[in-house]
Amino acid sequence: MTAISARPIRFVLNGEERAVEGVATTTTLLEYLRRTERLTGTKEGCAEGDCGACTVLLAESDGAGGLHRRAVNACIQFLPAMNGRAIETVEHIGRDGAHPVQTAMVERHGSQCGFCTPGFVMQLHAGWLTGAISDRASVKDLIAGNLCRCTGYGPIIDAGLDLAAEPVPDTRAEDAVLSRRLRVIEGDAVFAYEQDGGRWFAPTNVDDLADLYAEYPDAVLVAGATDVGLWVTKQHRELPTLIDVSHVRDLRVIEEAGGRVYFGAAVTHREARDILADIHPDLGEMLRRFAGYQIRNAGTVGGNIANGSPIGDLPPCLIALGAVLHLRKGDDFRQVPLEDFFLEYGRQDRAKGEFVIAVEVPRLEDGQRFFAHKISKRLDSDISAVMAAFRLTVEGEGPGAPVTEARLAFGGMAGVPKRAARAEAALVGQPLGPDAIEAAVAAMAEDFTPLTDMRASAGYRLKTAQNLLRRFLLQEGGAPRMSLAEILPEAVGETAGAAS
Repeated sequence: MTAISARPIRFVLNGEERAVEGVATTTTLLEYLRRTERLTGTKEGCAEGDCGACTVLLAESDGAGGLHRRAVNACIQFLPAMNGRAIETVEHIGRDGAHPVQTAMVERHGSQCGFCTPGFVMQLHAGWLTGAISDRASVKDLIAGNLCRCTGYGPIIDAGLDLAAEPVPDTRAEDAVLSRRLRVIEGDAVFAYEQDGGRWFAPTNVDDLADLYAEYPDAVLVAGATDVGLWVTKQHRELPTLIDVSHVRDLRVIEEAGGRVYFGAAVTHREARDILADIHPDLGEMLRRFAGYQIRNAGTVGGNIANGSPIGDLPPCLIALGAVLHLRKGDDFRQVPLEDFFLEYGRQDRAKGEFVIAVEVPRLEDGQRFFAHKISKRLDSDISAVMAAFRLTVEGEGPGAPVTEARLAFGGMAGVPKRAARAEAALVGQPLGPDAIEAAVAAMAEDFTPLTDMRASAGYRLKTAQNLLRRFLLQEGGAPRMSLAEILPEAVGETAGAAS
């Protein structure tokens, strides 16, 4: 293993380097900013990454002489994870005069009480710098993880559109300087920080990660902290040893070979989205609705799988596609079909000291049809009540073509993401006619006994899952898709006339 370098937490804050000691390993970035730096523009609202009031801009070296920028929630980011990175807060905006985002928010009356405003400003600033703002829909997507109780979103969206019209300054020279500076701060040795019995390790390569996890098999692995962060802010859990995998460069790559895409475990959902959308548009739409932008910028593909949530959005989609998980423990490697990784609620097929390296996702082949849809109480930034993902392989074309393979996966229907085995069996070998479709839908009542909770009742979950399957099968079986014009011709005509 590369030498372990025990040292202070070093990072760049608003252009100035910091070296921090004497804080707990689970101190959040928000706590540090407000209590130590007295940078109180960054607000605490929910302390779980939902409201966006604590949004800051995080930058790190992209490995090619530039910077990778992303907005994150400071309330659930642990301070030691900032080692080798740069943070910009709202106080740094407009330091050389009014920033375009500030001007736009003022002229569009985008702020009333002002509590949420710093988060909106930082999120719009990040979207502007990274080219994420182009039209009204993109602004709405960008701020889906920011909540405002009094202003209303219309003026803020208008401010975002005004900002999009402003030219982004060329900062390549400054970025190159900061990139080199951050690489020096981060280094290649395993970063280690200890305080009051708590330990934090941050390896930069997968071999060092394997060695560390073998030495500390009871350690908690943390990547984007979108889940683990809440263990501290909401559950007040003690986490004696943490291993940060977000700096492991080997786990942050996406590669493709032989019709299969390999996502490193530390690839973020934002980084994975375009590739998944290329596999099928439904995957891109699902990830558009996956939490808020800040969470997608931090949460990882491997983390969404390894935390074993029964309502995780991504695992049912990957199970339906036939994904394979690659795991490592020490020098031993193995592969497991993703559907077999989830054993029961809170338990996965993962030994102590074993971690996810990558997930292997097959692209769709000829004759394969795919569908994914998320059901939640609100469109944006909400947890699923039911997540459905289906892959069907049909031999030939036409209404009599038989189904040769069916993979029907659901989240929210059991203690783990799970396939509907009986429904699949009712389809295989049958043409997609009414009899096979209704047999498969009926069989789902034997596949699942969902629970009632705050998100949905058991009856609602089962009926919704059945209807999602019925809709998919009817469409793939050749049933015509009803258009809005066919359902409400007069209303559509009136709307079209008004629009013109």
